[in-house]
Amino acid sequence: MGGLYLQEFKPGQVFKHQLRKSVTESDNMLFSVMTLNPQPLHIDFAFAAETEWGKPLVNSLFTLGLMIGISVHDTTLGTTVANLGMTDTVFPNPVFHGDTIRVETEVKSVRESKSKPDRGIVEFEHRAYNQDDKLVARCLRQAMIVKKQDA
Repeated sequence: MGGLYLQEFKPGQVFKHQLRKSVTESDNMLFSVMTLNPQPLHIDFAFAAETEWGKPLVNSLFTLGLMIGISVHDTTLGTTVANLGMTDTVFPNPVFHGDTIRVETEVKSVRESKSKPDRGIVEFEHRAYNQDDKLVARCLRQAMIVKKQDA
């Protein structure tokens, strides 16, 4: 198990995740079709060519999922009980086919659960950047994390 327990998270802790991914046309098309999102800006090259971007944009919900997914191995693999919410999500720059995404995660807060003594809540700020170090996504995520039990 690669995830950390509640007691191992500290506010201000920053994870610079080594895992990166180059986003493909296939990623974007498959995600858009699987989620029944017919937005032509994502799936219609002719339509997208007439926009200010001149080419398809990667579905922002794919970018959000990728950003959080990249963080899992270093932070919450096997120790998450549940995601409780995501707030303040922004996409300040677009992602295009061929962009390579890297992610860093900062622990914003840690607290024990008020009702369940075996867990607590960690608030993460995830930030995704493209190959030019432009911020392409950011969000705050609240996750319920198990506590390490005394042996």
